[in-house]
Amino acid sequence: MTQHAPLIIDIDGLSLTKADRRRLKHPLTGGIILFARNWKDRRQLSDLCTEIKDIREDLLICVDHEGGRVQRFKTDGFTHLPPMRELGLLWMKDQLVATNAATACGYVLGAELRACGVDFSFTPVLDLDYGESSVIGDRAFGRDPRVVTLLAKSLMHGLLQAGVANCGKHFPGHGFVKADSHTDIPVDKRSLKAILADDAAPYGWLNTTLSSVMPAHVIYPKVDARPAGFSSQWLNFILRSQLGFGGAIFSDDLSMAGARLIDGKEVSYTEAAVTALNAGCDMVLLCNQSVGEGQPVDELLDGMAEALLKGQWEAMEASELRRLALLPQGKGFGWDELMVQPAYMHALGLIP
Repeated sequence: MTQHAPLIIDIDGLSLTKADRRRLKHPLTGGIILFARNWKDRRQLSDLCTEIKDIREDLLICVDHEGGRVQRFKTDGFTHLPPMRELGLLWMKDQLVATNAATACGYVLGAELRACGVDFSFTPVLDLDYGESSVIGDRAFGRDPRVVTLLAKSLMHGLLQAGVANCGKHFPGHGFVKADSHTDIPVDKRSLKAILADDAAPYGWLNTTLSSVMPAHVIYPKVDARPAGFSSQWLNFILRSQLGFGGAIFSDDLSMAGARLIDGKEVSYTEAAVTALNAGCDMVLLCNQSVGEGQPVDELLDGMAEALLKGQWEAMEASELRRLALLPQGKGFGWDELMVQPAYMHALGLIP
């Protein structure tokens, strides 16, 4: 049996502390998500990624690096990538130029991360832009699910060229609701039929292309009383069975307000993680809880180990294989080597 390591955690600073090393060695830790606070310059980032891989080669080093306002590394040579709306606007002028530009963005995004030792980015956003959601806004390619699908597929093609897997988010769609699930629990009252016809459509059309999916901390009461990331109805029945998705499912950050209230009661991080895994998630994220002493991270690691022993969740070999499949294949270019690669220089000239 392959050990299932479902927890994606973070660290406080620019290098690993003794506590970080202990947490990353924990058999239930499957990866780490980096934030802007973990960035000083390329050398420091590369050293940090080497430190992490020295602990365990299989740890998945992740980041939210989409372009626009969600881009963690922006200095010391990193290309400023446009928000995805720019590609949607380019589509209105010339569809084929836009899809080519999206592939260039994906390649540059993935290749620059890999050159510093980062394995994976939680991108692209597949949410539709209804003009209502402040948290999604210009992170979305546009309003038409067909346009979103084709631009996302082109971006994922570029990521693939760089050897980087992808993550479609936030299933089945976060764009229709105004509330921000970081601070509230958004509710989308539309019918399943309406959501499948529009917001969730890209997930079916991309089921051969998506490596992973992140569900929304949004409640769709016509389908389930629980947020999508804690709902077997959404994850197993709709995403996997109906829409044919076979890749990895990540929970969104368990520290967000939208993750802390399940079935009307406030839950601990461990309870939230157990609920997400039992609903069909392969991995769960706990972000920004390592700051300071990092006690919530230790509580989650201990709580999940205890819950496993008590049979409250089951270690799944299939989930672990899906996690390992997200690690890059082959060796990426070093930064100096990447800078003179013809494909990279060509892609830079295509970014809007």
